[in-house]
Amino acid sequence: MSLTLEAHPAARHAREAATAAAERAGVTVIEETDREKLRDIEGLLVSIWGTSPHGAPVPFDILRAISHAGCNISAAYLPDGTLCGAAVAIVTPGDTATYSFIAGVAPGIADKGVGFALKQHQRAWSLDRGIETMTWTFDPLVSRNARFNLSKLGAHVRQYERNFYGLMEDEINANDESDRLVAVWPLSSETSIACGEGTPRDVELPELGATTILKHGPDGEPQLLRSNDSTADDTLWCRAPRDIVALRASDPEQAALWRITMRESFETAFAAGYQADGVTRTGWYRLSK
Repeated sequence: MSLTLEAHPAARHAREAATAAAERAGVTVIEETDREKLRDIEGLLVSIWGTSPHGAPVPFDILRAISHAGCNISAAYLPDGTLCGAAVAIVTPGDTATYSFIAGVAPGIADKGVGFALKQHQRAWSLDRGIETMTWTFDPLVSRNARFNLSKLGAHVRQYERNFYGLMEDEINANDESDRLVAVWPLSSETSIACGEGTPRDVELPELGATTILKHGPDGEPQLLRSNDSTADDTLWCRAPRDIVALRASDPEQAALWRITMRESFETAFAAGYQADGVTRTGWYRLSK
């Protein structure tokens, strides 16, 4: 794929935002093409997700092919040259969107902004090629990732996919079904530009007295709320569990109930014309008409 500078009016701003994000995180982010460095990326992904009966999350030969095809492999390095994060993306037919299918940061530095820097690098890479949209899927039960995707980056969700990959057999997903939300990130929107500058789309859950409880979660606490404020246009609030990874290990039956509960809440809301466009710090999705 050929690179055309300034292929999109927002491309220069996106590059500046990506550079600033990397500086704040204390890393250097590049498009990695070196064969041996791609082997390191395979190892990093294994250190994050472990292995399944199928092997590494993304094997070296697949990474090599993706790079050779001109698609994107973004890698983040600490000042001493240590690889600390990577993100991999391909381009959909007709160069209409970038599809980011894995991104991860080394254990222990998840709160340093490396993941944000990687996504901003992918955003700049896409806009440099005239691509205005990025999509990916993520687990609706992982509220931390949901907040990152919707509030910190500015993506939104209108689609729920049941058991997208089939039964997950890696060490994090612990044989759970692989329901996924489909994130759509409009790379040049005002929201995405603001997020790229470090101003997230923060949302706050209304006081419980200002909402109507529609459903309780497996833990007995409210899980689905409707705002009573007429100016909120029937906004819904959908709660994810605090830490689904720990819950899968300690109480797999309740974790499975959360999967069913979230599936029902999202599918009903999306069918009624809602979209998820933000997540609170306490794990509540905001769904707006």
